[in-house]
Amino acid sequence: MTLQAQATPGASPAASPVSSPVASSPEAATPVIVGTPIASPIASPVAGPAGAPAGTPTAAGAPVQTPGSFASEPMGFYTDTTVCIGCKACEVACKEWNGLPSTKGGENTLSGDSYDNTRRLDGEHWRHVKFIEQFGENRDGGRWLMMSDVCKHCVHAGCLEVCPTNAIIRTEFDTVVIQSDVCNGCRDCIAACPFGVIDINPLNNTAMKCTLCYDRMQSGLTPACAQACPTASIQFGPLSELRARADARVQQLTDGGEDRARLYGADDSILGGLNSFYLLVDEPEVYGLPANPKLPSQNAVPSAVLSTAGAAAMGVLGMVGLRKRRMDGFAAEARADAEARATATDDAGEEAPRA
Repeated sequence: MTLQAQATPGASPAASPVSSPVASSPEAATPVIVGTPIASPIASPVAGPAGAPAGTPTAAGAPVQTPGSFASEPMGFYTDTTVCIGCKACEVACKEWNGLPSTKGGENTLSGDSYDNTRRLDGEHWRHVKFIEQFGENRDGGRWLMMSDVCKHCVHAGCLEVCPTNAIIRTEFDTVVIQSDVCNGCRDCIAACPFGVIDINPLNNTAMKCTLCYDRMQSGLTPACAQACPTASIQFGPLSELRARADARVQQLTDGGEDRARLYGADDSILGGLNSFYLLVDEPEVYGLPANPKLPSQNAVPSAVLSTAGAAAMGVLGMVGLRKRRMDGFAAEARADAEARATATDDAGEEAPRA
C-alpha cells in the first residue's frame, strides 16, 4: 500500500490502491470494505456516554466516529480485553479493507492452540485475536482471556529508529506507517520491534503492519477493525479521550472486585506511551506482552561494552594461543635437537671399539 510521506492538516486524502473509494456525497458516505457496507453494530443516535453530547451515535456504549475530518492530534486504539468475545470480526475487517491475502491461499491448518489459528501478527495478519485459557486440570474455576492484538504505534518506535530508507514515518495523527514503495525489505525493523508486530509480506517482499487505517483516517472514517467490533472492545479516538475512558473503566472494574485490572501502555512508562493501549486483568506476560520493552538505542551502550569486552577477551585468548603455539614449536625443536645429539653419541660409541 502506497501512502503519502507526511500528510498535512487539510490536505486532500491520498488514494490507496487497496481501499475502496468513499463517495463524497452525504448519502454515499458509508464506509465500505471491498464493496460491502460496514454497518456499525447497534449504532443509534441516542444519548451517548458521559462526556458525549446527546445524539452522538454509540456502539455498545462507546461513541462511533461518523465521516468527517479529524484534527491533527494523537489518535489511537483503546482495547478493553474484558469485553472481547473472540469473534475475530476485527481480523476479517482488517484483511478485507487492506486487501491482505488469506493464509496459504485459504488452506491454513489448525494450530491446536485453543481457537487461535492466526497464531501471530505478521505481514499478512495485522490483527490477531489471542485466546488464553486459564483452567486447572479438572477445568474448574477457570476463565478465558481474549485480546485483539495489533501494532502499538509507539511514541518512541524502535522500527522507525532503525529504518535505513525512511520508509517508516510518523503521521499527523502520531501513528506509525510503513511506506511499502520505499521499503527495501532489509528486515531491520522486524528485529527492532519489541512486540513482534512487523514481518515481510510474501506478495511484495516488503515489511508490513497495521497502519491504523491511515487512508480511512484521512477521510474522517473510523478504522475498519474498530468499526466492525460488536462489543466496543476496540475503541478509536483521540488518545486524551480514550485514556479518560479507560481510567473510568478500570475504576469500575476495581469497584466491582476485579483488583487485577490495569492499563498497559496508557502512560509514558512504556516506550513513551503506546497509541494502542490495553486494559488487562492479568500480568502483561500472560497476554504475550513484554513487561519492560526496550528501544534498540537503549541497548547501544550495554551492547558496545559487551562487544568491546568480547573483543578484548578474544584478543587475549588469541595472544595466549599464539604464545602456546610458539612455545610448543620451541619445545619440539629442543626435543629434535636432543634426539639428534643422542643419536650422534650412540653412533660415535659404536664406532670407537672398531677403531
